[in-house]
Amino acid sequence: MKIAIFGGGGFIGSTIADRLLKDGHELRIFERPRVEAYRQFSDGERVEWLTGDLMSVHDVSTAIDGVEVVLHLVSTTLPKSSNDDPIYDVQSNLVATLQLLNAMVAKHVRKIVFISSGGTVYGNPTYLPIDENHPTEPQVSYGITKLAIEKYLLMYQHLHGIKANILRVANPFGERQRIETAQGAVGVFLSKAIQHQPLEIWGDGSVTRDYLYVSDVAEAFARAVDYDGAKSVFNISSGVGTSLNELIDILERVLGHEVVRHYRPGRPFDVPVSVLDNSLARQELRWVPQVTLEEGIVKTVDWMRKVSNK
Repeated sequence: MKIAIFGGGGFIGSTIADRLLKDGHELRIFERPRVEAYRQFSDGERVEWLTGDLMSVHDVSTAIDGVEVVLHLVSTTLPKSSNDDPIYDVQSNLVATLQLLNAMVAKHVRKIVFISSGGTVYGNPTYLPIDENHPTEPQVSYGITKLAIEKYLLMYQHLHGIKANILRVANPFGERQRIETAQGAVGVFLSKAIQHQPLEIWGDGSVTRDYLYVSDVAEAFARAVDYDGAKSVFNISSGVGTSLNELIDILERVLGHEVVRHYRPGRPFDVPVSVLDNSLARQELRWVPQVTLEEGIVKTVDWMRKVSNK
């Protein structure tokens, strides 16, 4: 199958690309200008690397020409900063996605798999664990835009027959995560803890999240590419809640040394608890997470140390 991956060179995208190559798919990876390939591809791996602007109709149309499936992994904003400029969030993410969908209609591309946000589209939970039928009350522009994109994907599915699979991914972590963007507690905490730097914790450390190792995310996307069932929206999660204090306890155990914790006042946009029910993905996609949080942290530490020794 020929697949276009928008954002295929990033932390999650590159892991998905590697997973899809194992299935023998032909990939066209679309990235921002000046982003270089994350690794050397072998002669047997069919990979075309393109760079361009997601806001450019020409660039996007070129990227999807002749492909069967589109994977949309691009986001120009982060949850914690998206409220600073919601207009940019909408223009660069929602409008760009609508242009992509119009290009798919014109090029007769019949399927899209989109990475949504299990951590932000639901808002404060009214019950736990959160399933796909839970009310969606996002509290940040990032989540509002993700949810709007979901609605448009389903509209285009209804109007134009473009099959949409929407994966609401919990809190991914693992190899190739960009620490400098300060996204993801596991990556940020690990980077500092390895260097014996203190950790800054907003609130009392009870904020609880659902952490998922990146290879499990990639497996979910591989299953979604092949999925031809009737369902569209899936939670992709571990289904296990871990507080920040518990997370740091695990880091200390894996690293073998104590980590200094600095507690700060809580932030108003932090949802106290977010744990997703992944039953539908297990049933429909035949997907089951394989890597525990501690196993994933061990793998991530090994990768970070290898990178730092280069």
